[in-house]
Amino acid sequence: QVQLVESGGGLVQPGGSLRLSCAASGSIFSINAMGWYRQAPGKQRELVAAITSGGSTNYADSVKGRFTISRDNHKNTGHLQMNSLKPEDTAVYYCNAEIRILGVGVRDYWGQGTQVTVSS
Repeated sequence: QVQLVESGGGLVQPGGSLRLSCAASGSIFSINAMGWYRQAPGKQRELVAAITSGGSTNYADSVKGRFTISRDNHKNTGHLQMNSLKPEDTAVYYCNAEIRILGVGVRDYWGQGTQVTVSS
């Protein structure tokens, strides 16, 4: 069984920073792409940032220059450093990973979500 567990959300003032972490555990052979998505109330879930196993990154236009995605392939962890946060960044943030499991193949997994609130 594979689990993704996020941490690091919370309440921060506009202009502040937060660092989200995502830890994958279980019978993992390898992890392909990892990504962070967010969903604000009344809105659809959207991609925030993604990173391949080789380190190539992709960002939503709204977070470019403010957010940085990274990963540690040896520890099966991913991170999202969020700087210069704005009230419109308020959402539940979800970690996503494409994980290869021996004898099973590649499956898509989601974390439980962590709340990020940007407010004064």
